[in-house]
Amino acid sequence: MIMKNYYITTTLPYINSNPHIGFASEIIRADVLARFHRDILGEKVFFNTGTDEHGQKIYDQAKEQKISTQEFCDLQVQAFKKLKESLNLSFNSFVRTTNEKHIKSAQEFWKICEKKGDIYKAKYKTKYCVGCELEKTDSELNDEGRCPLHPNKDLQIVEEENYFFKFSNYQQALLDFYKDNSDFVQPNKRFNEIKKFVEQDLKDFSISRLKTKMPWGVPVPGDENQVMYVWFDALVNYISALEWPDNQVKFDKWWPGVQVAGKDNLRQQSAMWQAMLMSAGLLNSQKIYINGFVISNGQKMSKSLGNVIAPAEMVDRFGTDGTRYLLMALSNFGEDVDLTWERMIERYNNDLANGLGNVFSRVIKLSQKIELSDKEIVEYIDKNFDLKLEKYQADFEQGRVEKLLQEAQKKVSEVDKRIEEIKPWEISKSEPEKFQIEMLNFLLKLKEIKEMVKIFIPETADKMEVMIETRDGEGLFPRI
Repeated sequence: MIMKNYYITTTLPYINSNPHIGFASEIIRADVLARFHRDILGEKVFFNTGTDEHGQKIYDQAKEQKISTQEFCDLQVQAFKKLKESLNLSFNSFVRTTNEKHIKSAQEFWKICEKKGDIYKAKYKTKYCVGCELEKTDSELNDEGRCPLHPNKDLQIVEEENYFFKFSNYQQALLDFYKDNSDFVQPNKRFNEIKKFVEQDLKDFSISRLKTKMPWGVPVPGDENQVMYVWFDALVNYISALEWPDNQVKFDKWWPGVQVAGKDNLRQQSAMWQAMLMSAGLLNSQKIYINGFVISNGQKMSKSLGNVIAPAEMVDRFGTDGTRYLLMALSNFGEDVDLTWERMIERYNNDLANGLGNVFSRVIKLSQKIELSDKEIVEYIDKNFDLKLEKYQADFEQGRVEKLLQEAQKKVSEVDKRIEEIKPWEISKSEPEKFQIEMLNFLLKLKEIKEMVKIFIPETADKMEVMIETRDGEGLFPRI
């Protein structure tokens, strides 16, 4: 049997600040999808992430700290690399856009698009949001004339001669592609949003900056006075990770891939990048999952409001698996997720400490009274285990990974309810045969629950497996 290949990638977060909870949610969702395809569907998986290290924000911050921009990047990237351990992530590729191989890929991509006739030079004047690294039209601004995503940042007025990409050339090609790929963007409301955007008059977008004004970027091939504008550089990471264009075998093996992004990246991922791929003569992405924002008490997280929740803080309080569980269980794919410490603690205690953890502890303790060997019990479980997780593939294809968690919690509740109904501590003496049958079935249910949650809380799932096999073990999630 030939194994299928599955390529999934996150966006590359800017390294101007430490990892935020929104990116943690994005990369955990990508990790769960990667584990589903690898561990449940049995596919080969290439899982990419990394850091976006060029642009005005990064250049400005390095100047403020009075260190070189590369030194600033080398320091900042460490916090993002540490996520692999702190969140137990399974990615096997990490791209830094300051890496020489990536720079070479970005420059080669530029040359191909330029040869196609899709890159030209022109003078222009525009409003520019440094926070988004995007040009802004008046219709995209709020009533105060500011970017709604970064209302505390002044817009820059950029007036210079730059290179542009002929985005307008690809309006019909994009619409045709969307029509032929009806589930290209998930959830569907985001797909409708991008289709409406593309149906309007597409404006060519700037893809370079004057080196004298913003020197921190990939040099434009053939023009020493210009550097690539951050998006035309950063988006290429999805294929530079596959060693394009030098390793055609690797590229053909994995591309096209699946992308996970936030809703503020919708336009860049599902329209700009797709037009760029068309220009370069490469296949379009396979699918794009768009997450909502992570907010707190209905407000965007910000230092000034004092409501920022960092991934490291969550791990300190809930542990790695507790954090992974909460960020998936509290989300409704595609919608904003409202997180507060109170809400997270309540959900952690209800679902994990009093729910999953408590049920495991009760069953394991009661099962010690079964008059069978560990080997005989394991053989019974293996013989009767018949859970087919592949049936959730349709939910995962739509990005709704939390559906599997919800089903697992239903099983936890069913076991808990059954324990209260039959009172095994009483029938262990009065009806020993019934007790043994019930307890074996409970252990079988625990095995099913373990399999259902293992891609979400893998470290805990390993402990569950040992507890089932040995009928011994400590509590899984201490109450907070």
